[in-house]
Amino acid sequence: MLAGTLPAVRFLGRVLTADQVMAERLSPSTSLSCIGACFLRSASKRAMIRSALPLFATRRLSSLRAVAASLRQSPLDPVHIRLFQDAGRRSLSSSPGSAAAARSAASDPVQLRSAREDIRELLKTTFCHPILVRLGWHDSGTYDKNIEEWPQRGGANGSLRYDVELKHGANAGLVNALKLLQPIKDKYSGVTYADLFQLASATAVEEAGGPKIPMKYGRVDVIGPEQCPEEGKLPSAGPPSPADHLREVFYRMGFNDKEIVALSGAHTLGRSRPERSGWGKSETKYTKDGPGAPGGQSWTVQWLKFDNSYFKDIKEQKDEDLLVLPTDAILFDDPSFKIYSEKYAQDQDSFFKDYAEAHSKLSNLGAKFDPPEGISIDDDGKGSNPEPFQAAKYSSGKRELSEAMKQKIRREYEAVGGSPDKPLKSNYFLNIMIVVALLAFLTSLLGN
Repeated sequence: MLAGTLPAVRFLGRVLTADQVMAERLSPSTSLSCIGACFLRSASKRAMIRSALPLFATRRLSSLRAVAASLRQSPLDPVHIRLFQDAGRRSLSSSPGSAAAARSAASDPVQLRSAREDIRELLKTTFCHPILVRLGWHDSGTYDKNIEEWPQRGGANGSLRYDVELKHGANAGLVNALKLLQPIKDKYSGVTYADLFQLASATAVEEAGGPKIPMKYGRVDVIGPEQCPEEGKLPSAGPPSPADHLREVFYRMGFNDKEIVALSGAHTLGRSRPERSGWGKSETKYTKDGPGAPGGQSWTVQWLKFDNSYFKDIKEQKDEDLLVLPTDAILFDDPSFKIYSEKYAQDQDSFFKDYAEAHSKLSNLGAKFDPPEGISIDDDGKGSNPEPFQAAKYSSGKRELSEAMKQKIRREYEAVGGSPDKPLKSNYFLNIMIVVALLAFLTSLLGN
């Protein structure tokens, strides 16, 4: 229910009729029981407000039936009370009340920001950047652009938290990433798994020195293991025809050759462990001492630093302690892939730009967002801090404006070169003329 509604109802009750009071306070999420109470014409204004107060005074209601049962005796006649209770029952039956539906709600922006800070601290102590990147990739990388229905189309929907998908061959070892993130998920229940996986992946890239990933959140989680994708949709390390295999997998998701090469550059982070993937050495001079758990074979010397050294090392192939998979080598053998690989080996800025765009696209694949436009958590940026947008400054009413109305007001300000964060300078001459006109009008009224 709306915060601070009780004082506002009392104030407006002195001016408006009972049904106007209720209509002014209703939001799009107001239950049918409130709407049913709003238009009972025979009740007096005072009786209507007194009957509606329990609905607005309680921020979190266990059920509308409990509220209806708790109403005190009032001048409402039995017919109206039955209409009120029937409306509450219809509201309950028409809205998802299961725990599964609650888990599928959009993530809380405040909790997302706090979770990001916890992930940053986790990265500092566990050096788990590579496996968190892989976790986000593998949750979204099952997407099939040829399937429209959600969640059958796969993608970033949090399904990778279920054992049936964690046991897919390509996901070997990712249970360790889930164990690292589970305490954060438990702490921030208002963040979906789908958002947490992608938040962790993007944060890991950025904290390793990579580009800022333009992310949005609000992904809805699947609610059961039966909604997990079938095995075999993720890339393989050593297929018979590496170029054809990469294109088959990534084209299915809607990527092109440039994006395939850019995303491959994420192998600048991490190691391959033979006990998980069947590829690489058990340890090298670059991995035997960690950081983190020792062992495995890395693609680059500094395998916890995100840069363009992957392309340089793959091109040269001079160090036997650095891993080169068939799907890596093909990036310089295939004519189309080679154009971008050569470019990224020489120009890190171009690689960062293309990678950030491709990673962002990958993180959104197949996701169902609530709200549909997604949630941004990057408006709390570092550096300059503009005055936060406050609806009360642009409304004579007491209720908070909807996000759609806020955006409408912002567009109107920006259309004339202003901003609600930085209002236009006053035209003092115009202000004086307006005051004079108002005084003249008031004088004429008094004269009459």
